Amino acid sequence: MTSTPAPASHPLADLPERAAVVDLEAIRHNVRLVRTVADPARVMAVVKADAYGHGAVPVARAALEAGASWLGVAHISEALTLRAAGIEAPTLAWLHTPESNFSAAVGAGVDLGCSGWELGRIVQAAREQERPARVHLKIDTGLGRNGVTPDRWEAVLDEAAEYQDAGLLRVVGVFSHLAVADEPDRPETDAQLDVFRDAVALAEDAGCDLEVRHIANSPAIFSRPDTHFDLVRAGIAIYGLSPFVDQSSADLGLRPAMTLRTLVSQCKRVPAGQGVSYGLTYRTPGESALGLIPLGYADGVPRTSEGGPVRIAGTTYRVVGRVAMDQTVVDLGPDADPEALAGAEAVLFGTGDDGGPTADDWARAAGTINYEIVTRISPRVPRIHVDSAVPAEPAAAEDIPVEAALGDVARAAGGAA
Repeated sequence: MTSTPAPASHPLADLPERAAVVDLEAIRHNVRLVRTVADPARVMAVVKADAYGHGAVPVARAALEAGASWLGVAHISEALTLRAAGIEAPTLAWLHTPESNFSAAVGAGVDLGCSGWELGRIVQAAREQERPARVHLKIDTGLGRNGVTPDRWEAVLDEAAEYQDAGLLRVVGVFSHLAVADEPDRPETDAQLDVFRDAVALAEDAGCDLEVRHIANSPAIFSRPDTHFDLVRAGIAIYGLSPFVDQSSADLGLRPAMTLRTLVSQCKRVPAGQGVSYGLTYRTPGESALGLIPLGYADGVPRTSEGGPVRIAGTTYRVVGRVAMDQTVVDLGPDADPEALAGAEAVLFGTGDDGGPTADDWARAAGTINYEIVTRISPRVPRIHVDSAVPAEPAAAEDIPVEAALGDVARAAGGAA
């Protein structure tokens, strides 16, 4: 993936014809906000999947600058990419296969999430590297993905304790993942917390000197303070997107970091009844102008997002016809001036500050979630990292009003539910 820093002044002419522009100051703002909400718990910035499509290395650095204490990734290879870039912050990788490079992870000082079956391989890696591995044991509290099931938890603890006594590993964390924290009123979160607390107590009784206990994801950070424990894992929130269907980024005080933009490739007048794109699923209702947008599903624009919004010259238009591999079409209406709009900037989503489209708008058009919209932008779209920070001291986390940070969802939940 191309990742290019932009100059402090980045006029349109300096940007590629297609780009996902990522504002690193927005990342910092969001991390500072999460720090305020989660205090006194520390913050893990989750930068898996190339930082949800935003660029793992620059986002990780920005998050650490803003006070994140940890980084989180799914795969060991992602953690090793951070280490190769010189990032030495505590980093946890938690999704493995028998072919995962545990030895490289231990050698690089990467913490390893463990669902039980990996213990033997992690110990072998510790022997090879001649240093103890740092392990976070994962308890499956109800999500049903990876993690130790409660009926096997004590057996895994016993095995880990034997390896710990032999100096081959240290159990430094216990963690889990919430299934329905984005729906704060659902009782399953309470049930998961009960299982988690029991698992932590058993680990401590087994002799684990835990540094961190963590279960809170982005929605739980904002809606369930009782899930914060020692560490929270902030994913979608640090990219400025809301994890709630009924709360916007602005409601939570978050700033979307990515703007997906391009240039109108062609603009032309067409007669009434003009079919558009494969299948001719759309025909112009009258004489109109069509604008060609050179982004398609090969760039990550969902093929199912007919009706998705595109902002051109201050007006939001809708995608008509099927999204193709490399291009989409918008109906500009009968009054558009093709000559004026050809080559104009076209923004598919961004901050929404000017009333323009957001990743949430595209998620609704595609019948998906905002997480997928930003993460799926393909490597053929260059990432351009800019920094909108003014030359002044950044606001300390404690300077951000907690009430504004919590937003309506926490207030509606009564602060603890």
